[in-house]
Amino acid sequence: MAPREKLAIEGGPPVRSTFLPFGAPCLGEEEIAEVVDTLRSGWIGTGPKTHRFERAFAQLVGARYAVAVNSCSSALHLSLIVAGIGPGDEIITTPLTFAATANAIEHVGARPVFVDIDRRTLNIDPQRIADALTPRTRAIVPVHFGGLPCPMDEIGRLAAEHRLIVIEDAAHALGARYRGRMIGSLSAFTCFSFYANKNVTTAEGGMVTTSDPTIDERLRRLRLHGLRHDAWQRFQTRRFMPSDVIEPGFKYNMPDLAAALGLAQLPKLESFLDAREKIARRYDEAFADLPVRTQPRPSDGDRHALHLYVLILEPGRFRVHRNAIIEALRAENIGAALHYRALHTHPYYREKYHHRPEDFPEALQVGEHILSLPLTPAMNDQDVDDVIRAVHKVLRAYLIE
Repeated sequence: MAPREKLAIEGGPPVRSTFLPFGAPCLGEEEIAEVVDTLRSGWIGTGPKTHRFERAFAQLVGARYAVAVNSCSSALHLSLIVAGIGPGDEIITTPLTFAATANAIEHVGARPVFVDIDRRTLNIDPQRIADALTPRTRAIVPVHFGGLPCPMDEIGRLAAEHRLIVIEDAAHALGARYRGRMIGSLSAFTCFSFYANKNVTTAEGGMVTTSDPTIDERLRRLRLHGLRHDAWQRFQTRRFMPSDVIEPGFKYNMPDLAAALGLAQLPKLESFLDAREKIARRYDEAFADLPVRTQPRPSDGDRHALHLYVLILEPGRFRVHRNAIIEALRAENIGAALHYRALHTHPYYREKYHHRPEDFPEALQVGEHILSLPLTPAMNDQDVDDVIRAVHKVLRAYLIE
């Protein structure tokens, strides 16, 4: 057996001399030119480029409408409001997700009801949803974890049978397909993220897609203070157009300066997805002999958007906790990260709803053994080699033989 390499965290030389970020955006001259054009146009708020981005996005995912907002958190919040969710309602979702999913439910006064995951896919388990239904259940918020589509046929059947609204959290899933259809075209509401590390970025931003004109109209009104007309509508007409407040809304609009990035990024999505898939295949092959697993790679009309590449460590095979492994990888200058610790173990949700860790055992176990590796089209072959070498170096150092 070859001698163990001294880890960087123990004082040894790191795999890389510079830090490889977890999710560096892939930006080029097209993005710079589009942003500069916006600056020179004299209009940087919500206006023509935001509207162009919305139309292009709706066409891409196969929805009739797309409403641009300033984050996926805003998209979720507005969707819940437009769906009529409020105090006393229960919303079924997964505990293995980012805080924003459940926080949005809290913000409308409803209760997030967690349902455990399928340990293989890391997505909400539809077999368990039926057991969680009560007369107060109003909606299901499935999360396409990492970019792998949830079983939307089963979720849709349950929702139709019990007259529930489906609001998809697709923060990870731009470019994902389910049964040949793009995520974004399946439900009444689908919410996307364009945060800096997402498959397409606007630096910060989000989108809601829908095919219902009534939903579209109210989303547009609520995203900008509840006004009948936005600033661009008033600006592009020569006649005076007073704008009435129809209802109290929010400041959730996306400006043209952000949409400009999206307009340049969106045509690159397919090449970005191809690059992510190529890197994921290399990782899959390289880690096949380690006591780890990852999400399945779908087929038959499904497509994993591969926003995240996760490793789930086999319990009992390592001498240290997952957090120590992440620290060791980061000492090797590899930007490993955590997505996510199960929400029911976080102080707010644990204390408010009296959750015990063992209430959702699959999410608990995954949340204690999962880590994410850098995966972005901005990475080159050497970057991928460095990640592979660092993972082998660290995991073999901590492996219980």
